[in-house]
Amino acid sequence: MTVSAPADAQLAAPTVTDLGPASAVTSTSVAEQVGDRIWTITSGVSPVQVGAFDPATRTVDRKLSLPTGAGAWAMTHVGTDLYIGLYTPGDVYKIDTTTGTATKVAQFGSFIWSIAATPDGKLVAGTYPDGAVHEYDPATGATRSYGAAPGEQYVRSIAADATTIYAGVGTKAHLIAIDRATGDRREILPAKYADRTFVATLALEGTKLAASLSPTGTMLVYDTNDLSNPVEVQTPGGDQYITAITLDGPDIYLGTRPSGTLYRYRDNTLTRLGSPYDGAYFNRIFVAGSTIRAELTSQVVDFDESTGEFTGTDLGQAGLPPAPEQAMAITATRSSVLVSGKAGIQVHDLATGASTRTFLPGEAKTMTPVGQSVYLGVYTLARLWQMKPDGTALHELGQIGNEQTRPTDEAYDERSRTWLISTEPDYGKYDGTLVEQHLDTGQREVHRGVVPRQSVRSVTTADGIAYLGGATRNSLGTDPILPQATVVAFDLRTNKTLWETAPLAKAQSYSDVVVYRGKLYATTDEGRLAVLDPQTGKLLASTTIGAGQSRLTIARSGLYGTDSTRVFKVDGTTVTTVLDGLGAQIYSYPLITTSPNGDALYTIKGRNLIRIGGLR
Repeated sequence: MTVSAPADAQLAAPTVTDLGPASAVTSTSVAEQVGDRIWTITSGVSPVQVGAFDPATRTVDRKLSLPTGAGAWAMTHVGTDLYIGLYTPGDVYKIDTTTGTATKVAQFGSFIWSIAATPDGKLVAGTYPDGAVHEYDPATGATRSYGAAPGEQYVRSIAADATTIYAGVGTKAHLIAIDRATGDRREILPAKYADRTFVATLALEGTKLAASLSPTGTMLVYDTNDLSNPVEVQTPGGDQYITAITLDGPDIYLGTRPSGTLYRYRDNTLTRLGSPYDGAYFNRIFVAGSTIRAELTSQVVDFDESTGEFTGTDLGQAGLPPAPEQAMAITATRSSVLVSGKAGIQVHDLATGASTRTFLPGEAKTMTPVGQSVYLGVYTLARLWQMKPDGTALHELGQIGNEQTRPTDEAYDERSRTWLISTEPDYGKYDGTLVEQHLDTGQREVHRGVVPRQSVRSVTTADGIAYLGGATRNSLGTDPILPQATVVAFDLRTNKTLWETAPLAKAQSYSDVVVYRGKLYATTDEGRLAVLDPQTGKLLASTTIGAGQSRLTIARSGLYGTDSTRVFKVDGTTVTTVLDGLGAQIYSYPLITTSPNGDALYTIKGRNLIRIGGLR
């Protein structure tokens, strides 16, 4: 569908083409078995969908939507009642699985990370950003709040027995035992593990408590009668996360990332059972007799130990169909426009208009077309991938390491054939990086702290110089060290900083940097624009371009940008609206890109991909 869009008098009206949902996905993050059904819930789509999977028929035969929430990481059940803890907002819903009715019963802030049932039928929940533990009593509707670890923001995992709540905390790892009667708290994580970021997963059965530590892929097994001496179990092969733990009598089953491996721990021995596919994310593992079953990002798989094989059912095909999600990154090639989201890349074929999806074990935060390839910077673990513009031939190039998890921006230096990626460090860590991935040799250089005491939010390049925009918030769970963010010029040939400046007072993050017609343009998260001399870093001019974050892109007819509400053109310090009313529902930073020949822009309107042509 093509329609005309209003524009300011100075600009001719552009041509706007709606290309349909930008990215559509069936993505889940949690599951719980009630009776013979496995219940799960979608994330990142609106409204979120709760579905019940029947392993006998391999179908989702019950489904309902919830009126609030962007998704869920937390589920538990009491009898036949399923309880779901949501995020944005942190609502708690009760699903009566016998009737399929949903009722909101409580709210704990903005984000519920974890939820568990107590033996006496109450619920305990761990939340962000208050880093607290809350209790809800279904019998009376009463709530109670406990503390967790002072100064921390995340209670990522939770478990409870008759007397004690166990709370797994980050970004500085703690495992807190809370007396349910008195509220007294004590640390039970041995001091030698204090350098870990999270106690991310907990499982409790009887007197056995299992806890996973990130980012080392370590599991501790406690006897709750004596919490002073846990047994350490270290997963092999460089896995950093244990995303699911299930206790089954003498056995412990666990799933790891990034390899996506299923293990069994028995008689002090860790045995690798297999992997359904590279990068599989285990949300939950279920054991029923000889059957081992797991719910993954978008599948339910059964493991046959006799053959070592997995048999999977795609939840989308089973009855929980993809829905438009919040896009995360966008780029354009000669043949396609690519939009990334949860666990995949949506490939929009420009010739046919068809849209297909390529699975990716992670979230592509950056995408860089170079020749016949597209290079991806993937969260978590700051992994680097390569694929063709049609989504085929996807393979991993490696990981950035250096305690980095989140790629934030990208650029390509054509002269040296170097792909540049900027990054944010892991939870609770400091100093982001500039990464040089040399495409001709495969060599990778990681420059940590090149923007001092900040994460690196944005990057661009011109004439062998990388220009970097900093962010004072180094990572989630940290407090800024500096009063304002800086912009850095870094020589890629000598690996030396040429200059560093803080051009705009009190700016906390430079959401984008672009070199255009001999000047360096830098936007801030609060809607300001700085124009700098790229040779010296001197501030030449500044203006306000909006009220929030903006991203910029260069087209044949000029410098353009978006703040998710409108597309605008920048001419010096004059900012003119090209297209208004976007209402873009995106994940994190605004999204805009230019076609390879520079004649069109692509951006997000609502949750749809649009093409803007007729630019002048």
